[in-house]
Amino acid sequence: MSGRQSFDSQTTRHRHSLSFASTDHIEMNKPDFKQLDLLASPVSPLLPTRLSANNNGSTAALTTTSGNSSTSSAGSVSSKSSTHFSGEFSDKTTSIPGSVSTNRNLRPGHRRSVSAGPPLIYSGSSFSGATSSSSSSSSSSPVCSIPTTTNILPSGNICPSGKILKTMGLRTSNKTDTLGAGKGNYGHGSIIRGGGGAKLGTTADPEEMKKAGNEMYKRGNFLEALALYDKAISISPENAAYRSNRSAALAAVGRLGEAVKECEEAVRLDPGYSRAHQRLSSLYLRLGLPDNVRRHLCFPGQQSDPAELLKLQLLENHINRCADARKIGDWKTVIREIDAAIAVGADSSPQLIACKAEAFLKLHQIDDSDSCLSNISNLEKYTPSSQIRYFGMVAEAYALFVQAQVEMALGRFENAVSAAEKARRIDYNNVEIAVVLNNVKMVARARSQGNDFFTAGRYAEACSAYGEGLKYDSSNSVLYCNRAVCWSKLGLWEKSVGDCNQALRIQPNYLKALLRRAASNAKLGRWTDAVRDYELLRKELPGDNEVAESLHNAQVALKKSRGMDVLNMKISGEVEEISSLERFKTAISTPGVSVVHFKVATNEQCEEISPFVNLLCVRYPSIHFYKVDVEESIAVGKAESIRMVPTFKIYKNGNKVKEMISPTHQFLEDSLRNHIL
Repeated sequence: MSGRQSFDSQTTRHRHSLSFASTDHIEMNKPDFKQLDLLASPVSPLLPTRLSANNNGSTAALTTTSGNSSTSSAGSVSSKSSTHFSGEFSDKTTSIPGSVSTNRNLRPGHRRSVSAGPPLIYSGSSFSGATSSSSSSSSSSPVCSIPTTTNILPSGNICPSGKILKTMGLRTSNKTDTLGAGKGNYGHGSIIRGGGGAKLGTTADPEEMKKAGNEMYKRGNFLEALALYDKAISISPENAAYRSNRSAALAAVGRLGEAVKECEEAVRLDPGYSRAHQRLSSLYLRLGLPDNVRRHLCFPGQQSDPAELLKLQLLENHINRCADARKIGDWKTVIREIDAAIAVGADSSPQLIACKAEAFLKLHQIDDSDSCLSNISNLEKYTPSSQIRYFGMVAEAYALFVQAQVEMALGRFENAVSAAEKARRIDYNNVEIAVVLNNVKMVARARSQGNDFFTAGRYAEACSAYGEGLKYDSSNSVLYCNRAVCWSKLGLWEKSVGDCNQALRIQPNYLKALLRRAASNAKLGRWTDAVRDYELLRKELPGDNEVAESLHNAQVALKKSRGMDVLNMKISGEVEEISSLERFKTAISTPGVSVVHFKVATNEQCEEISPFVNLLCVRYPSIHFYKVDVEESIAVGKAESIRMVPTFKIYKNGNKVKEMISPTHQFLEDSLRNHIL
């Protein structure tokens, strides 16, 4: 007999033994035999139950209850909401394997025994639960339940009413239970059999990964998008679209070198993929490689974007004009054309930035040149093909060629030699690179020999060594400055000043050369020049006591040379304190501009502004700064009618020109500037 026939005959056999419960109340019958305690049975799904019916005559919901709690456990059945959460069934007509249909017409006058409540025939599939049109689960209407996690008997077993005599080889699952986070109907509550829950990132559908990545990209979450594209590629590495999308994400985070490689791989996988060709042309435009831009923008079968074509034409024009200007040494035009090329879109080209650094170097703007080199190091490294050339050199070698010259100009000779040697290895046959490599090596050797001679006290030989290096690099400010020191050691002050002038012409902010020139001018008695240089140094090195003292000495010597009184002259950069009326009158009568700060030591405003006055004293060394405590120097306070502090008075050649009470920092400094012009 087939399973279906067995089921039909069995249900027919027992139908007549069932009784119909009244709609007004629930009638409980005695069990057919002494009820066994099956709660602890590891194999039986038949738990002690209570049967209820609602007013509509339908079978009540089966739900597990605990004490008087009104809340059903996970896996309960409810018809309140149409939302399907895990373990819930909203359709009351859902077929439950192994259960008797609730719509079956039972004969009036017959009652179902309690032991026949649960289904009597099991097909081997899990028992999911029962449905009901009633949503009530309060303690006033007790209902019965069949746990959804019961062990199921093998297919075809017929259980006598209320009895289980044999387990018939219970099957147990070796899968673990895991908690599900979704809203799917998993079968029992929120518990999913191990390995059954799909997660984003572990799914085998790369299209879902790509769509999620696209969404992240649109939101500007480029790193998250990149991670999702990576997962899609790991599943389907031969998909050109995934590679192209990954390239876009890489470009968005500034990794242009990787973006180019990824997009090239997309084109290799699908040579006719127009979107990848467009993306590659945009990347090559940013890298300043017009030939590559044209190859991908105008490939056969694709309609070129007019706007992109215009960018390409502008880039080519600017690079060509830059090359022409470089040939004739028109470095200002070179800088202008490079800025225009960058504005078109070539904002990440190491070669264009290197050319700008070279132009600044030739214009003796070494600090700007060094800044350009720093910008190159911040770019994502990309090694173009050896076929691509800039100004007759392999593109990669040209950037190193410029770097070697800038490093040498800044006195970083070892770095210069290293960069030149790398450029030579990349483009061995280029004449310009060969000349620079030779010059760098000779200058580095001369500097090393000169330093050795200087350390040994052989200053004349050191001068000769530095001079030999200048034959190979006549614009090396470091060699000029080193030789100037040697001239000063030999007492040849005029030659020392001459070499310092050369160094400062090449590198105007070269403080070592400025200090050496100031000292040499002082030795030559050129006090005006010495004071000028020391004042510049004082601004740049406000905390250097030696510079402050040298400036003071130069100022005293300058005034002596002019026949002026030098008694009580303060060291420049210090605010002199005045305690007597006589000294005060002498101070404000000094030629030039003088500033007097009237204060009280315990006053908070005076204490707050005093550090700023000290700073102004350093910032404007030609102005004389004084301070008077009016509580200690009462006579001065009365003579000047000081009623409030802090008060500032500015005197010029002995005459008061301005008075300020509690000025702001900016107002005080602006007032000083106005009176020294």
